[in-house]
Amino acid sequence: MTAKTIMIQGTASSVGKSILATALCRIFKQDGYKVAPFKAQNMALNSYVAKEGGEIGRAQAVQAEAAGIEPSIHMNPILLKPQADATSQVIVSGKPVSTLDAAHYYNLSSTFLKVVAGSLEKLRAEYEVIVIEGAGSPAEINLKSREIVNMRIARLVNSPVLLVGDIDRGGVFASLVGTMQLLNKKERDLIRGFIINKFRGNIDLLEPGLEFLADRYAKPVLGVIPYIKQVNIAQEDSVYLDERITPCRNGNLNIAVIRLPHISNYDDFDLLETHCNLKYVSHASELGNPDIIILPGTKTTISDLIYLHKSKLADAILMKVKAGIPLIGICGGYQMLGKRILDPQGIESDVEELEGLQLFDMETTFTEDKTTRQIQARIMTDTGLFSGMKDMVIKGYEIHNGKPLNPECSPVFNITSLPDGNSSHNEGTISKNGLVFGTYIHGIFHNADFTNSFLKNLGMLRGIIYSGAVHINKDSDYDILADIFRSNLDMKSIYNITFGGADAG
Repeated sequence: MTAKTIMIQGTASSVGKSILATALCRIFKQDGYKVAPFKAQNMALNSYVAKEGGEIGRAQAVQAEAAGIEPSIHMNPILLKPQADATSQVIVSGKPVSTLDAAHYYNLSSTFLKVVAGSLEKLRAEYEVIVIEGAGSPAEINLKSREIVNMRIARLVNSPVLLVGDIDRGGVFASLVGTMQLLNKKERDLIRGFIINKFRGNIDLLEPGLEFLADRYAKPVLGVIPYIKQVNIAQEDSVYLDERITPCRNGNLNIAVIRLPHISNYDDFDLLETHCNLKYVSHASELGNPDIIILPGTKTTISDLIYLHKSKLADAILMKVKAGIPLIGICGGYQMLGKRILDPQGIESDVEELEGLQLFDMETTFTEDKTTRQIQARIMTDTGLFSGMKDMVIKGYEIHNGKPLNPECSPVFNITSLPDGNSSHNEGTISKNGLVFGTYIHGIFHNADFTNSFLKNLGMLRGIIYSGAVHINKDSDYDILADIFRSNLDMKSIYNITFGGADAG
């Protein structure tokens, strides 16, 4: 079996490629096809641990979930995680192999293309349909000869392409036409239709533009997608945070998440956004009077800790903690809570030693080894934020460099690695009053029972009645997303394009 392919490319980053690919994965699944997502190269700080124990972009994990399958390293064979010094950690087939600047990375593009081709071939042998996502724009003329994620992939498997533009930013017709003009004839021939995303208003007003595109290129506009707000789908990167003008206002608990310059895996807090007043804070003046502060994960702990000190956010956070405001540190944020961070081998930066927030008697030393694994955790404590939660079991995943040394700290969890469950160890640290804790576990708030109990405890500690009821129904969210796209896409034409004329869907 060799799977059919359909590829989603866009006129720019963040125009909606990922969410369209997610919707198509769900639609094909609903219609009875074995479908899988694929993105050759992803640049993102939001990542996930796949079933093989390797790291992939969060977007492909979401798309796999929508397709009803386990995420695999082959769905995103190349992941680039930007660092503070204009370099990126290069993750190949789930494992970090090097740290490179752009010039050195592109010099190795032919080598990486072989890895990409191997992963795509493996997926095509296992599934019936592959939904391929591009990155950025296919019309970056300075990169076209070396890119391994857009038209080079489309040509590799002769995949039909749908070109997406974002009308919410303005200039959507100029961006679609400009992209087409910068492609060569063979590339334009692979594009089989246009999709306009994030539309607000009366669609009748778009008709002249839609007719212009269809007439100019003899290719149809296959859909106009409305601006979507009501579906809880994890975002790919921090552009989403840039577009958030106001905090999420839900419920009566106020949460401040520190927006570190290299914040990663902020989708950890998606569920909290739907039940609390959550805001991302970049400056001390924005902190306000939260009921809890969260220091999130980061790709560059040392650089972002320096930022905390220089911006005076560190001082502001410590003042709140002294006043009894709870504080959570996750992954890199957890490392910041200790006495010191050590980097003697220069794994992350040229700074060999940096003072932390001094809240735990803990030191973290960076080594070449990187931990990436799915885990199950049993709560070991019964105090403060964890009152009444002892022995509750949660699931999540770890993605981190660094080994903590905290001989006198109280652990929070007993961790079992998945799927084998053969190894276990204690993890995390909590203060004596139960108001400050840190952990390496990502996805901790994706556990509904845990989050309900945690927020109720937070409410009691803050003298607030938490009246929410966290529940997770991802299948429902993906079905709602699929319904929105079905209602606004010409799915019959998309099926014909994907299957080469087969009348399905």
